[in-house]
Amino acid sequence: MVDPLTSVVTLLQPKMAYSKIVTGAGRWGVRGEFDDAPLFCCVVLEGRMRYMVDESPLIVEAGDFLLIPSMSKFSVSSFDVPADHEWQTEPALLENGEHRNGLLSVDADVRTLVGFCHLTSPDSALLLTLLPKLVHIRGDLRLSALVQLVIDESRSQRPAREVVLERLLEVLLIEALRSSNNAGTSPGLLRGLADIRLANAIRCIHENPEQPWTVALLAKASALSRSTFFERFSTALGVTPMDYLLSWRMALARNFLEQKKSIAEVAALVGYSSSSTFTVAFTRHTGMPPGQYSKSRLLAAVADKVDAVS
Repeated sequence: MVDPLTSVVTLLQPKMAYSKIVTGAGRWGVRGEFDDAPLFCCVVLEGRMRYMVDESPLIVEAGDFLLIPSMSKFSVSSFDVPADHEWQTEPALLENGEHRNGLLSVDADVRTLVGFCHLTSPDSALLLTLLPKLVHIRGDLRLSALVQLVIDESRSQRPAREVVLERLLEVLLIEALRSSNNAGTSPGLLRGLADIRLANAIRCIHENPEQPWTVALLAKASALSRSTFFERFSTALGVTPMDYLLSWRMALARNFLEQKKSIAEVAALVGYSSSSTFTVAFTRHTGMPPGQYSKSRLLAAVADKVDAVS
């Protein structure tokens, strides 16, 4: 049986770029933008603070885990709302390697471990639409145990501390995505998988993308009426069933093309009756024909090898 979450995460190809301890003291605020919209995760070790996510305030506190799969803009502040002049663009780097927001000369009242993942898949933008915009988890026993390990390791001075912290963050990321039943999530794949009826339809799509799925057939797999299924699916995942199916087929198609499969093979694998109908769909969805896409990815791979050698 194909696990939809595993298949999406595998295609995303996440790589932990770096992690760091960030502390805060007094009233402070930090906001800015990322150029490459990384996957962001944060473990709150001590204190509490405010995030602004999609123009909505979110309060996080010690023991919480926060995951934002596509973070381009960010805004975070002390629990006490800062004045305009107390905002900054980035934290200060301390002598001990930690990063500090707010006052430098006093003990920190907020302590966090943040991690940034780069998504190396060329389909990352597409695949991220299948995940929720935000996962905020509190009170999950398994995740709490992992958070405690992170807290203990962050306070220690044991050898290979940074390496261990990085690995723990990766495990936290996976566990957070698996803990969707206990998480307050925005519309996306996790919310859909938490619904037993919808999960059946999602698994059908992932196990057999080549099948000629219709809303009626997927509704039948979910043991729901067509109208109820359509509304329930669209509300939970934020996209219609057919849009989800198309997104997944296109993600698989790009992956198959990178494996140097022929256009005819790829068309059959993702449910198209002919190469021409697949080419039209792929071009409309990605902005270039599949043959051109294959050539562009090959040239990019060659360029990466040249850069690595030089």
